[in-house]
Amino acid sequence: MTRLLPLALSLAVFSLTGCKNESTPPPEDGRDFDSGDYIEPGAYTGTVMNGYLSQARVWLDIDGDGQVTAGPLEITLESGTVVTLENGEPTALSGDNGRFELDTSELQLDATVGPDLDPRDYALYATILPGRTTDQSRGGVVLDKAFMMSAPPGVRLISPLTSLERFRALAGLAGQFEANATLADAFRHSNPRQDYLKAGDDRAYAYARVFARFLAAQFPEGTSEALANGDGTERLLDINAIKVLAVAFIRNAATLVQRVDEAAPAGRYQNVDIDAIELPVEGLDLLNPVVLATEVVFAHSEDGALPASRSGLERSAELAYSYNPAGQLVRIEANGCMAPSMQELARLANAGGEMAATGTQWLPSISASQLSMGYLQEDGVDEVLEIDWATRTARFYTTTDCHPELAATDALDGEPARSYQWSLNAGRVLSITDGERTLVPDYENASETFLGYRLLQDGVELAALDLTGELVSCLDQLDDADQLPPRVVSAQQSYQFSGFEPQPDLFETLLLEFDTRKERQRLLSYSFLDDRLAAVPALDGQAGFRWEFFYQSEDGIIEPEQPNLIEQGFLTLHTRPQSCGRNEDSSPGALFGRINRGYKRLSEILAGGVN
Repeated sequence: MTRLLPLALSLAVFSLTGCKNESTPPPEDGRDFDSGDYIEPGAYTGTVMNGYLSQARVWLDIDGDGQVTAGPLEITLESGTVVTLENGEPTALSGDNGRFELDTSELQLDATVGPDLDPRDYALYATILPGRTTDQSRGGVVLDKAFMMSAPPGVRLISPLTSLERFRALAGLAGQFEANATLADAFRHSNPRQDYLKAGDDRAYAYARVFARFLAAQFPEGTSEALANGDGTERLLDINAIKVLAVAFIRNAATLVQRVDEAAPAGRYQNVDIDAIELPVEGLDLLNPVVLATEVVFAHSEDGALPASRSGLERSAELAYSYNPAGQLVRIEANGCMAPSMQELARLANAGGEMAATGTQWLPSISASQLSMGYLQEDGVDEVLEIDWATRTARFYTTTDCHPELAATDALDGEPARSYQWSLNAGRVLSITDGERTLVPDYENASETFLGYRLLQDGVELAALDLTGELVSCLDQLDDADQLPPRVVSAQQSYQFSGFEPQPDLFETLLLEFDTRKERQRLLSYSFLDDRLAAVPALDGQAGFRWEFFYQSEDGIIEPEQPNLIEQGFLTLHTRPQSCGRNEDSSPGALFGRINRGYKRLSEILAGGVN
């Protein structure tokens, strides 16, 4: 499944412009096509190809957003001077043999304003228009699927091979392929920037064709249909979507190369049936959301006793979160120890595994074992949680002694120390088990942030969390001064926690506390009991535990559509609930642990695992 951007598709048809003939032909073998220093004033010419592609939309991406930007377009020079391109970014349709000519006369500036804008400083893009773009190298066949290609700045040949180089750079990776052995070998004797048809490079052409098939297969169907009814100047995909498409391509490029190599009989690449090669197509989240990337845990006490002061806690674990291109969490790695949560696995499963769809994302649960810091001080990963959404299972591996109830393993694969399995009904978790205990979610009065549950072992209820009322707002009690602090309790929700006897007296009346200003839903705090956490020798948690959360500041919010991301969390002693409407800016003093979180765009995390 490909998650599309919520963009309105305005399909006004513009007058279509053909391409002029180029005045300076490229070298016949194409190898040095992009290296010439001379650019004819007012014209920027080149070629777009898989085979030679006619009637493809080509543009010079001056503002770096991956879309055709109409005029007027303002550009800020290094001097700070703002110049306006009345016609926007240079764009045209390719003509015979894939040749295009862009009118760059507006890039020539008056000497009193500043130096000319050099078109070689900007990347070229090309979009295939379904039902219109033709591949002249295959007898003028009309292409029926859209896809996008690009080329690095200064390169005037746009092909699937230059796209691989350009998209790697767009994802923050080296443009060349030395870091990947398969790609390095494939292009050891080929220049990805060359005209492989003129050079007679059948191998490069085979790679280009399978790359083009993959790019078309991953391109969102709705956008392809819109392009079939337009002229390619429509703004349909923003730069975040393009980055996800780019990362999907570079993640699978080596696999595509291997499959072409395997299909080439005795190295005869001209005989490869490109259409018969299986494509590793993946579901994509083109919103490219901000997702939880890292978490640092501080839960080691300097003097061996918890709770401790904030300064008395030392770093005890570092967690890294990994995702697939659909935005589903697939792996958590810990240097040190972690504590997987069935409640959070259930909440994430209700969102189809897509971390960004849970709002606050993964609510923290930490290991307070005082052994964790020792493992952290050693290099390497100590624990792993792997999640398989297709089979509704998760596997927890540990090589540590942080979990007295579990047997450590010698490796982070094979037989897991603990396995989780869940069942669904109408997209919601019915129950989840770790083989010993079973958590049954209770959805009455639940929200995407927090749900109730019953915890069972051998059919006997160990604990239950019941949300006994709906969220009650006190926004009308706030005055103007209450709008300024970063953390104000503006809504509360009552709940009851039972089990894990003896029950502390203060657990009779419990409230979830939220900050709902600016139409947000930030969970500020909640209290709970946990027999496994309380059993940690250094802990004095008999009165119960309480998480308090602090969120990204207004200046620190990465994505305005995702304002409910926890930046810091403090695990402290449970205290009696207080009234709604109060300012809660100060962090607690007596702590069992705290966490700091880091977030990245999905495409950044995916790109980090490419090589």
